[in-house]
Amino acid sequence: MTRTVYLNGQFLPEDQAKVSIFDRGYTFADAIYEVTAVIGGKLLDFPGHTARLKRSLEALGIAMPVGEDELLELHHEIVARNGLDQGLVYLQISRGAEDRNFLFSDSLTPTFSMFTQVVPLLANPKAQTGIAVLSVPDGRWANRQIKTVQLLFSSLAKMEAKKQGADDVIFVEDGLITEASSANFHIITKAGVLVTRQLSNALLHGITRGSVLGLAEKVGLAFEERAFSVEEALDADEAFITSAGAFVLPVVSIDGKAIGNGKPGERTLKLREVYIDDQVSRAIGR
Repeated sequence: MTRTVYLNGQFLPEDQAKVSIFDRGYTFADAIYEVTAVIGGKLLDFPGHTARLKRSLEALGIAMPVGEDELLELHHEIVARNGLDQGLVYLQISRGAEDRNFLFSDSLTPTFSMFTQVVPLLANPKAQTGIAVLSVPDGRWANRQIKTVQLLFSSLAKMEAKKQGADDVIFVEDGLITEASSANFHIITKAGVLVTRQLSNALLHGITRGSVLGLAEKVGLAFEERAFSVEEALDADEAFITSAGAFVLPVVSIDGKAIGNGKPGERTLKLREVYIDDQVSRAIGR
């Protein structure tokens, strides 16, 4: 079935939505994006995604094309038009279109698009088996706290992991883990402490990450925000990633070496359950 997408003020069949070949999102990856999860037709963690969207736009000097109330209504509308019960809403805003030049005009009108994806978020089989990751040097640009569409390095790294029989990668910089290819990475130590990298320009400021830290106490976990190495992660009891699409997903091995007993940890699975229950209870619908 053809999806309905949103582009610059119009809802259109996906095959009728056209963006200029001169759009700077296409020629320079000069664009930001956000992804919001949908369960039962309702939006999860939406205020956090809106706040980060505004921060990313401000960092690149791109104007917010709509107000917050309209942004929320557009999300509701695209969910309704596509009958989306469970999945994702992808949003992208580029600086706009003009003839290719490293210098850009101050008066460009942003290109604003949205589409939905049907994804079985709750029934993710990897939640029961866990995922295997490979550690690779972090070769991305320095300002990773801005959610730009500059994702080629991450995409190629994840493809290489797949070729080697793994599910994902974790990036390592100066001997310390930054994050996974499209998610934040966390460990639970043998002392029962959830450790996650502190916020900086080294990693994306994950919305799911923040929500999970707020729920850690409910599963009996204290948490620390600090950097840690691959060696410390391998010595941990449990590990997991967090993202809008994965929620909380166990990591069971790094570079072929088991973390803990090599199976999804009980506290990780409990944290996933608590996160989903919390978010579903607070999801935003019309």
